[in-house]
Amino acid sequence: MTTPSTRPAAVIVLAAGAGTRMKSRTPKIMHSIGGVSMIGHALNAARGLDPEQLVAVVRHQREKVAEHITGFAEDHDFQVTLADQDDVPGTGRAVECGLEALTAAGTPAEYGTVVVTYGDVPLLTTELLHELVSTHEDQGNAVTVLTALLEDASGYGRILRDEDGSVTGIVEQKDATEEQRQIREINSGIYAFDAAVLTRALAQVTTDNAQGEKYLTDVLSLARQEGGRVAAVTTRDRWQVEGANDRIQLQALGAELNRRIVEWQMRHGTTVIDPATTWIDSTVILEEDTTILPGTQLHGRTHVECDAVVGPDSTLTDVIVGEGAKVTRTQAEGARIGPRAKVGPFTYIRPGTVLGEEGKIGAFYETKNAEIGRGAKLSHLGYAGDAVIGEHTNIGCGNITANYDGENKHRTVIGSHVRTSSNTVFVAPVEVGDGAYTGAGAVVRKDVPPGSLALSVAPQRNSEGWVEQKRPDSQSAQAAQKARGDVG
Repeated sequence: MTTPSTRPAAVIVLAAGAGTRMKSRTPKIMHSIGGVSMIGHALNAARGLDPEQLVAVVRHQREKVAEHITGFAEDHDFQVTLADQDDVPGTGRAVECGLEALTAAGTPAEYGTVVVTYGDVPLLTTELLHELVSTHEDQGNAVTVLTALLEDASGYGRILRDEDGSVTGIVEQKDATEEQRQIREINSGIYAFDAAVLTRALAQVTTDNAQGEKYLTDVLSLARQEGGRVAAVTTRDRWQVEGANDRIQLQALGAELNRRIVEWQMRHGTTVIDPATTWIDSTVILEEDTTILPGTQLHGRTHVECDAVVGPDSTLTDVIVGEGAKVTRTQAEGARIGPRAKVGPFTYIRPGTVLGEEGKIGAFYETKNAEIGRGAKLSHLGYAGDAVIGEHTNIGCGNITANYDGENKHRTVIGSHVRTSSNTVFVAPVEVGDGAYTGAGAVVRKDVPPGSLALSVAPQRNSEGWVEQKRPDSQSAQAAQKARGDVG
């Protein structure tokens, strides 16, 4: 695919619609698939063209949408100009407002190519936009429209062509003849325009129609009247021009995007055992020879390094999984898991957890803001929060760092090569020195020197005959009497 000979003068992304069919307090274009909002996907595709100016036209829930777009652009290090659509409805007016915003900013798009696309078409790729712009410039077109071939084109505007293949017009479904309704080529609403032609034509477009809207499609006939050529670039990948107007369409687009992401990851060296139950965000990085087991979801900035295995039934968000690590039936967020470490099953890892190389966080364990050293093991049934645990330390079953005093969080520091027995509680703030031990059931309230044994033992007292006295008719009392030979 060829690259355009020049940078587009501008890409205008239309993002002003109300999206009422989404039935949501969240603006339609801010709904996400693949870990990125629909407008985020659209902006990524548009900025891939490296336009001189990138414009987003906004109106519905203006402040919320503008804040989201600006924040996305800042996070991804690019500039976007916001344009406000006024009370005049229609895509033609939206584009006109975009051009006016460029003029107000001192950089009007007077020459070159202007691309118009939409904030709710999340699967559109930069590659297809490149093809649109290259064709437009190579053929010297006044307008080039992106079209798609559908098996069922019901509901879409049809593309009309003459014998030389140039586009003569677009007819809407309700206005089409029976013969025109057999046409499978539909209008996507995505265009490349000659900037001067677009500006002149929009000045002539009126709202004198049944809907009272300023239609962008009217530019095509005006361009032809000037003697300009209107052509098309056709894609057979309908998903790239599909928009989402409701949650059903959003789900369908999300499923298709995920299918493409999973397939891409497999082609680049990841083994995915069951693609049907695996969900991977577009922002996730998987290195070669990683394995993803069924029922796994990878979100955000998760990065899984070579030879690591994740799953089954695991959800990781913004987690780094080191080379050769294994993560089983785990929910984790904002954590770092070291090389050849093991996590799970049934483990909850909260933000701020760092597990060192060859370390272990085992079954039914929860960690939060915990730094766990190389080779350390937290095997089962415990909680480590606001803690530092040294290298090769073994934390026994049922251990807890009691980090909260009701008002403030405090830190527990446990040294290297420490051995703690079952059901030890560390009442923070407290420090345990290298090589120390704790006894079973210890409650550690003060610092433990290196190499010491911490015990908190009360003498055991047995109250003889208590069961028969307090529960005389119980099965336990009968069993005790039988055990002592008091009954036959």
